[in-house]
Amino acid sequence: MTRLSPPTPATAAAVPSLRYPEATRGEQRDEYHGQLVPDPYRWLEAMDAPDTRRWIDAENALTAEQFSKIDARSALERRLRELWNYERWGVPSRHGSRLAVSHNDGLQNQSVLYTLNERGERQPLLDPNALSTDGTVALGSLEFSNDGKRMAYGLAEAGSDWQTWRVRDVATASDSADVLHWVKFSGASWSHDDQGFYYSRFDEPKPGDELTQQNFDQKVYFHRLGQAQSADTLIYARPDHKEWGFGATVSEDGRWLILSVGIGTDPKNCIFIQDLRVPAAARKTQELLPGFTAKFDFIGNEGDTLWFLTDDSAPRRRVIAIDAHKPEKSAWRELIAEGRDTLESVSVVAERLIATRLDDAHTKVTIHRLDGTLERELSLPGIGSAGGFYGKRRDRETYFWYSDFAVPPEIWKLDVQSGKIDLWRRPQVAFDPAAYETKQVWYSSKDGTKVPMFLCAKKGLAHDGQTPTYLYGYGGFEISLTPSFSVPNLVWMELGGLLAVPNLRGGGEFGGEWHEGGIKLRKQNVFDDFIAAAEYLTRSGYTQRAKLAIGGRSNGGLLVGAVLTQRPELFGAALPGVGVLDMLRFNQFTIGWAWESDYGSPKDAAEFAALRAYSPVHNTKPGTAYPPTLIYTADHDDRVVPLHSYKFAAALQHAQGGPAPILIRIDTKAGHGAGKPTTKQIEEWADLWGFLVAHLGIDPARIAR
Repeated sequence: MTRLSPPTPATAAAVPSLRYPEATRGEQRDEYHGQLVPDPYRWLEAMDAPDTRRWIDAENALTAEQFSKIDARSALERRLRELWNYERWGVPSRHGSRLAVSHNDGLQNQSVLYTLNERGERQPLLDPNALSTDGTVALGSLEFSNDGKRMAYGLAEAGSDWQTWRVRDVATASDSADVLHWVKFSGASWSHDDQGFYYSRFDEPKPGDELTQQNFDQKVYFHRLGQAQSADTLIYARPDHKEWGFGATVSEDGRWLILSVGIGTDPKNCIFIQDLRVPAAARKTQELLPGFTAKFDFIGNEGDTLWFLTDDSAPRRRVIAIDAHKPEKSAWRELIAEGRDTLESVSVVAERLIATRLDDAHTKVTIHRLDGTLERELSLPGIGSAGGFYGKRRDRETYFWYSDFAVPPEIWKLDVQSGKIDLWRRPQVAFDPAAYETKQVWYSSKDGTKVPMFLCAKKGLAHDGQTPTYLYGYGGFEISLTPSFSVPNLVWMELGGLLAVPNLRGGGEFGGEWHEGGIKLRKQNVFDDFIAAAEYLTRSGYTQRAKLAIGGRSNGGLLVGAVLTQRPELFGAALPGVGVLDMLRFNQFTIGWAWESDYGSPKDAAEFAALRAYSPVHNTKPGTAYPPTLIYTADHDDRVVPLHSYKFAAALQHAQGGPAPILIRIDTKAGHGAGKPTTKQIEEWADLWGFLVAHLGIDPARIAR
């Protein structure tokens, strides 16, 4: 039941330094399991309403005014631009006689997709920078036909998850008339004859609701080249399970259509298959692995035998072979057994299985024969992160990237049979990576669990408690934080700062058990892990409260909001970005319902109690002295809709009992983060680091000249 009454003006907390825009506090009350919960800023959910737009404009004006007073901001933007201006290559993949690879000359808003011939000569295939004046049209997913002559690709505008798909002729770099709309969370997989491809889409949303309408009833279609989308063939749908989502993959030999069936972000899925040798009219769908009992990732096949990477009976995952005609578990064959490290991904190239693993959150790579026999462990350039290894069974070589906190992604070529690697591209950067060092420490969380954390800084870091420290975390959805290069992080370290990245529970660094230790009724473990990391950093002499900033994006934004409201005295500043911050209504918008696999549902009494206990919007306490906080979001974020940040900013400003500023930065023509133009990224990080320089007592003279 929902009770409504007219809103009343807010009573602002006494804050000597800032006067915040007026945000009316309504008398909205919602009943959950017999408990009435106030929601005074419900009106901010109407994101295009006049009152909301006036509040947004006033908040942005206040934030811009405060940024204008930060002397260091222009120097930070200059340094970010200098360091960002280096040549970057993606991981090449072979398609017919050509390699396809993305390239950015440094400050291009979007990377350009090229093809390379056997002589290494490159030809532009798709330049997203030519599609908009401000770089806000980005290339999303893409898939080449089996013969390499065509490319299906999706474009996203203004950071939206929605993609419009087209088909491009590779030789002429020109598009056909094929256009597909309302595609989200989908790739494409070509039929063996290259006459079309399989993809997943939603029904067209109601006009005006594109950024907020809940996404249910995804369906799998086959698009035949040259036909209108309205003529696409419906391949699979489940109106009896509107929450099911589908990924469709054609096996490399063209024999099977593999349907991965998921519920939101829950890693457990089902595998259904269709035999593509059977005429379409008579084709049946076989529920090969039903029941959502474990996670199964299709790797490849040999005739009727299908290979999967799974956590079934193996929290750190193993590789199994299943006969399509004898799918019962007793008939499975194990190819690669579960080990101490976590199997992240497996690809089939050059008649080998290439397995990427996480060993204490850094990458190892092993190469196996198709029967699972280990041939060798790949010798990587260092202790960091690696990925790629795309290709087909007939290929002899593949490419991968390697990076760590101080090394921008290098591209290496691998001869799979011999294991020999050769450097293909190495960025030329305006700093010395050897001047930085990374170490991994372990600390104890509240319940005694040992948690690892990467610490990266310039060599010779003093343990005098004076180091500005940026503690960044995520802790959710089985996502792993591994060593990775970032220009903003490099600028932070140039300022004399320490970058601290803990591998919190809820992530995937140590397999399924580590993930499940930080979800639903155990979500508080994630916050406890993060708080314990902060306490370790201060106790060990790295920093002190006044110089410790916390940051995170998306689920990491929730992390920051939760620990900020639980332990405000522990931090010197906070940067919650595009966060999930209203934990009682997150499931009411776009794809938010899908996150119940990690967060739980407010409809469940026990899960509601857990959500209510840490929901940042619901746990601000009037009169509390909160540290300087910069909330940031984007007006076109249709994944974590910006109303989360709006409501949290209003609630935190109302509750602030100390002098520190509570600001919100609302970007325009931007989304959750994917495809954000380089220009916007530089501007955003100049604001974020400028805010920390101003409030952590960092000497602006440290900015490199």
